[in-house]
Amino acid sequence: MKRKPKMILYTILGILVVAALGVVIFLNTAPQLGAVPAGERLKRMEASPNYKDGVFQNLVPTPLEIPVSLMASSAYKMLVGFPEAEPDQPIKTVPLDHSKFTGPGSATEVAVSWFGHSSVLIRMEGKTILTDPVFGERASTFSFMGPKRFNYDHHVTVDDLPPLDAVILSHDHYDHLDYPTILRLKGKVKRFFVPLGVGAHLEKWGIDPAYITELDWWQSAKLGDLELVCAPSRHFSGRSFKRNGTLWSSWVLLGRERRVYFGADSGYYPGFKTIGEKYGPFDLALLECGAYNEAWANIHMMPEETAQAQVDVKAKKLIPIHWAKFNLAPHPWREPIRRITKKSAELGTTLITPRIGEVTVLDVYMPQTQWWE
Repeated sequence: MKRKPKMILYTILGILVVAALGVVIFLNTAPQLGAVPAGERLKRMEASPNYKDGVFQNLVPTPLEIPVSLMASSAYKMLVGFPEAEPDQPIKTVPLDHSKFTGPGSATEVAVSWFGHSSVLIRMEGKTILTDPVFGERASTFSFMGPKRFNYDHHVTVDDLPPLDAVILSHDHYDHLDYPTILRLKGKVKRFFVPLGVGAHLEKWGIDPAYITELDWWQSAKLGDLELVCAPSRHFSGRSFKRNGTLWSSWVLLGRERRVYFGADSGYYPGFKTIGEKYGPFDLALLECGAYNEAWANIHMMPEETAQAQVDVKAKKLIPIHWAKFNLAPHPWREPIRRITKKSAELGTTLITPRIGEVTVLDVYMPQTQWWE
């Protein structure tokens, strides 16, 4: 009888050892985790003025530590659920009109189709660009758990897309860089534009490094008559336990006559005014509006701040993104768009609110229906 407690203890220790070993094996073999930058790529990172002590830094102090009380409150809500966290009916989408994303284009033509969260198809200067493509079922390390996409009547796939000239990535979080989607895009994209270090993930997943352009903040590259500028944002990066081992960014798209700003993920900060002064006015901004919380206000804007950021970057029109696809924060799924609609009306700014898949053509067709109601 005296041996039973020891047997139980040894059994528990054995289970813990096996579990720990499983975690180690997973972290070293799971392809979806990506790769750690090395070699010449790492040397370029180390030469960046934004890289210090082995990690990238924000332009302004951005504490990532969350008070225990706020984290516990948010975690509890996410665990037990809260009212209207997700749509109770499938979100109705609009079939993608390919005709708006093919042909020679012109210096004044800008067409945009939003697929939920931060995946946006943009046509400028005769080039078709896809931002932060996430077409998988979950924004997660795992295929069987983690944030699951909302129920749409049709989820866009890579096969639904027109020919792509480029993909631009803002950072390596799972809701912006999706391993299954990148695998399906292989061989179908002429060039990937990414912040420093993110190319290591793509290369591990089979993307030819000759097709990857990595940029630091304020660096730019050409895509035909279009100039793509890797601009700062106030955020962080990481696909496993280490944070900030690769760079995060927003993107400025400069055409001969039109300018578009893809803000990606960012907390509110003075950098929006800097970008507006440097590259504005913009004909259109695509700014995050969702997955916010008081606990992580440094890295995600509140909707009212998003409305102000439109003013700061000098954008004539705004399409709110980063909402209506994943439940990533303890707020009702409609709340972001309702709050920014109210604030934009107060500021007198122009908000464009297309349905998922619907094509906005600047100055020609700019939907403003409240479809979420």
